Parts: sequence; structure tokens; C-alpha cells
Amino acid sequence: MTGSIDRRVPLRSAPNLRDLGGLATAEGPVRTGAVYRSATLARLQGDDVPAFAGLGIATVYDLRTAAERAASPDQLPAGVNILGLDVLADSTADVAASVGQLVTDPAGLAATLGEGRAEALMQESYRNIVSLPSALAAYRSFYLDLIDPARTGAALFHCTTGKDRTGWAAASLLLLLGVTEDDVHADYLETNTDLLPALQPILDAAAAKGVDTALLLPVLGVRSEYLDAALEEARAHFGSIEGYAREGLGLTPENLRLLRDRFVDTSSHR
Repeated sequence: MTGSIDRRVPLRSAPNLRDLGGLATAEGPVRTGAVYRSATLARLQGDDVPAFAGLGIATVYDLRTAAERAASPDQLPAGVNILGLDVLADSTADVAASVGQLVTDPAGLAATLGEGRAEALMQESYRNIVSLPSALAAYRSFYLDLIDPARTGAALFHCTTGKDRTGWAAASLLLLLGVTEDDVHADYLETNTDLLPALQPILDAAAAKGVDTALLLPVLGVRSEYLDAALEEARAHFGSIEGYAREGLGLTPENLRLLRDRFVDTSSHR
């Protein structure tokens, strides 16, 4: 269970960073120190830079839009390979990619997010993250690079807040590795504990502009129904999470076996 281990890596300038390792599967635990998730790395600085380097992360998958990456490029130690994978390239206006702009426009925020619209927009965003052509292409590239035998070192994936595009990358990966859906939900919801305190300045700035910050909470945090919307989208289009991987992403049974071989520690089950 996720509650029995602390997988967080507490870097002040890189919030919501944690190791996906240690979660149980039927074949053994997910390997520790092999794959991480985080929010943006655009502000990585100070003592956090050598601490990040000490994790052995050699590849970073940036799931943000091209515009997000251009506006706030990652600040990484020398030698780290960055692969930009624009999940939402085919979406014209997705709330998961536009929270930063929303908080500067209180009137627009109320019109966009008020009266329950925030939750509906987030669920639509999660459906996009599963089924948009750009999302399918991005996550296919993500998985194929993860299992590339030429790739060395640990991997990390992130978006801006590390909860939506990143949340689906983590959830789908853990499910494909054999982690239970309950534990995947628990990992997903851990973002509310790890990320929301770091976003308090956004809430304070919005409040200073007269924004009802209660409108922001549905888009700054995560809710089970958002991940449920993504899982329902995967099942509706592809039958199951395995169908999503095979039919949606074009991964072969051998690809999926390589994924488990690389990221599940089966030594205790042999």
C-alpha cells in the first residue's frame, strides 16, 4: 500500500517530486530509484540541483505544451536528456494547461470555472489526456523510450503542476506494471498533500485580485473522479488499460513485458 512507505523527494524548488518505486504488484514491488514524477523543473535551483543530480535521473519527459516549455524551460543539471512530449497539442483550450493564465483574470475565472464548471472541465481534460491523437502519440513515445535498452539511468516525467498529464502517466504506468487500482488512486491523490502547500502563493495572489479561491481548488488539486474519468475513457475506447496500451498506444505484448521486466523487482518472487 502507498501509505506504508514515504516516496517523496522534498525539493523546495521542484514540488510534488516522488519515486514511483515500492508500490506492490503480484510479481514484486515497483523498482525504487528507477522512475520519478514531479511538477515543473523550471525553477530547480540552489542546493536542490545537486540533490536532483544525486537521484541519477538521466532522462526527463516534459509533457507540457510547446508554449509552456518555451515560456518556462526546465533548469536541469548538465547531461540530462530532455524529451518534449506535447500531450495536449491537439487541444485548443485545455484547463490542465492554462491554470497559470486563469488566475490573472478574476472575471474570466468565475465565468470559466463557476457553478460546477471547473469539475466538468477537469473531467473533459482527463478524457482528452487519454484519447486525443496528440496524447496517444506522446504517451506512446514515452513508453517506447522508457523501455529503450539504450536508455540508461533513472527517468522522470512531469508537466506544469505534476498532477494531470503527469497523473495519467503515473496511473497508466503503475496499472500496466500490475499495481492495484486502489494503490494507483492513493498515489494519484497524494498530490493534494504534496503539491497544494506549494501552490499557496497562487491562491494568495488570486485572493488579492478579488478571486473566490474556492473556484481554483478543483483545478489546483486532484479528485478521484478526474482519474475515474480517464479510466472510463480508456475503457470506453479500448476496453481496458491493457487495451489502451495495445490499441491506443500500439504497444506490443513484448513491449509490455519489457516494461515489467525493467520496472518491477521480481527477485523476491523467484
